[in-house]
Amino acid sequence: MSVRLAAQCTDARVNIVVEKLYEKFPDVAALAAAEPEEIEEIVKPCGLGKSKARDISACMRILQEQYGGKVPEDFDALLRLPGVGRKSANLIMGDVFGKPAIVTDTHCIRLVNRMGLVDGITDPKKVEMQLWKIIPPEEGNDFCHRLVWHGREVCTARTRPHCDRCVLADLCARRGVEQG
Repeated sequence: MSVRLAAQCTDARVNIVVEKLYEKFPDVAALAAAEPEEIEEIVKPCGLGKSKARDISACMRILQEQYGGKVPEDFDALLRLPGVGRKSANLIMGDVFGKPAIVTDTHCIRLVNRMGLVDGITDPKKVEMQLWKIIPPEEGNDFCHRLVWHGREVCTARTRPHCDRCVLADLCARRGVEQG
């Protein structure tokens, strides 16, 4: 549910909204029984309220009916859930189940291209497939979380990257290019 709400929304806002959602609907069964409009009323601050509420409602009903209220540990089963794509499925596999995962979000895609780990690839699935070839499976999830932090704090998208304080500068293919 949190993963679906996070699309186009800050983590801080998602955390507030999820707390309110759990207050009203404390478990999968309660959410599965809720009407999408009831869910939308709460999730609206995250943006895209109607589609997120529809996906959460449908997803919770499937979890309740087909999986006994539990999130499946199978990647392909996750992909079949409403509102769950590769990024979300990988995030759940890595963070919830501790299994190998590579989450190709915007930070990951931007940074691995800047660093030269991939060359001009912007399609998330293609980036993921390339990274599976070079990142040890047990490191993929942590690697992606570190990229998010690095992308927010050092190798930023909206300002010039702070190459002068980058711990990866000596490995980076774009070293100095972004500074100029």
